[in-house]
Amino acid sequence: MHFSKPLLGLGLLAAVPLSAAAATYNVGPGRTYTQLTTLFNSVNLAPGDIVEVDGNATYAGNIVVGSDDSGTEASPVTIRWRRVAGATRPVLSGGTHTIKFQQSNHVVFEGFEVTGGTSSCIFSEAHNATVRDAYVHDCPSHGILGADQNSGSFTLEYSEIARSGQGDRRHAIYMQSDEVAYPDTVFRMRYNYVHSATGGVLVRVRHQRAEIHYNWIEGSDLHEVELIGPDCETQKSGWTADLRREDAELVGNVIIHRSTSRSGNALRIGGDLNGRNQGRTRLVNNTILMDRSGTANAVLVQLGQGSLEMHNNVIYQPAAGSAPSIVRENPASNVDTPYCGPQSREPWSDGRKVAGSNNWVQTAAAMVPTEWTGTLRGSDPMFVDLAQRNLRPRAGSPLLNTGNSTPVTPTAFPFPSPQLLPAFDPPLRTKLATGDAHARLLLENRIDVGAFEQFDIDQVSDPIRVNGSQPLIPSRPAGTVAQPATASQPAVATPAPVTLPAVRERPRWRQAPAARYRRGVVRR
Repeated sequence: MHFSKPLLGLGLLAAVPLSAAAATYNVGPGRTYTQLTTLFNSVNLAPGDIVEVDGNATYAGNIVVGSDDSGTEASPVTIRWRRVAGATRPVLSGGTHTIKFQQSNHVVFEGFEVTGGTSSCIFSEAHNATVRDAYVHDCPSHGILGADQNSGSFTLEYSEIARSGQGDRRHAIYMQSDEVAYPDTVFRMRYNYVHSATGGVLVRVRHQRAEIHYNWIEGSDLHEVELIGPDCETQKSGWTADLRREDAELVGNVIIHRSTSRSGNALRIGGDLNGRNQGRTRLVNNTILMDRSGTANAVLVQLGQGSLEMHNNVIYQPAAGSAPSIVRENPASNVDTPYCGPQSREPWSDGRKVAGSNNWVQTAAAMVPTEWTGTLRGSDPMFVDLAQRNLRPRAGSPLLNTGNSTPVTPTAFPFPSPQLLPAFDPPLRTKLATGDAHARLLLENRIDVGAFEQFDIDQVSDPIRVNGSQPLIPSRPAGTVAQPATASQPAVATPAPVTLPAVRERPRWRQAPAARYRRGVVRR
């Protein structure tokens, strides 16, 4: 059994043995607990417990999930929408922090709409928190915020974050980890649609390790992505800038930098005046579109970046006469002396370290790294429909078959445990349902450049027998790599080679929507 928090405060817990059985609590209109605040103020949740919240209702913010509501890694506490036919997701609205995970470790939060928190809509001061299938929107300050202290691993997946942020210091997503309390933790961000900032940066990361895979990120106020180091003014005793290195990997994302941005930078990496990462950044198979005229930088490096590695990315600024800068360094003369930590103003923490292969840039592009190999240049990447944001390469595109299928991380500054190549597509400018990530469909012997192959897996009408003796997708020639493995997606075995057509042919028309993506392909 579980005891109410008032009873625990009277010291009665020791008098009665606790049951190991997990409990389920229901919250909603007409139930014992009509508000989440009432439940969390009354009950101590235990590992494995489930809180199910009725839809078709709005719940007051200032919800605090406390340290006495923690799960374990094996048995997290789950707070989720109680899904029934015809119900809309529960709305959590208002408050200072609409919902806060206050040292409530190992918690899963799933299926909610969250809006209106004056300081943040979701605030994580916890380790191993997962936010899944959420719609976070119209947050006048931060959308999702990670605390400087007592925060560890955080996973954000299958969610939409829209119309959040304010000014220069409030951001749609702002994540950090406590490297003293929780060393060697990871911020995982995958299968999300993040867009239309009302201020700040769409994805600002000070975490020790960030894995930003398969997201659509569009429309910042400053930069779409910023990768810097922990705020040196707010860390626990024992922290120094050299305690940990902050690494980040971006694989298979669409990043669109619009004219609404005040900065001109799609990505800014390295540091700001109170935190440098000194870390390694790796970009693979991203589509970076700078949909604006005038000055535009794909990557701006400043104040202490460790290294930059880029493979199979397409970087394009379509406005007439554009000459985007691919990797621009902000020199020491352009920045002030940092407030604390290493006070060097140089863009690199230990000299320039750049590597990469098979990236596509337009002919007029400037500051294309000379360290890259196999760089592709042209006037047009030939997307299917740029205006409608269909960013798959069409027939004849220079992106087809021109990627590096075996990108090698540089021996002088290797990225730790890299995701070799993308295994999935990003969402198509929309929120994905949980589990509906589309496996990336490799039809021939070389991966395409950018976030998409020419065809969506849904454009194949027949079942795909990926491990059978008669595969229905044309295989790749012998000796090429299989689809890349991830923690949730095992490698797909390469079938026996067959004769390939001389050019790509369009697969049969997409099957009925009711049968979408239900085919024997392993998926999460």
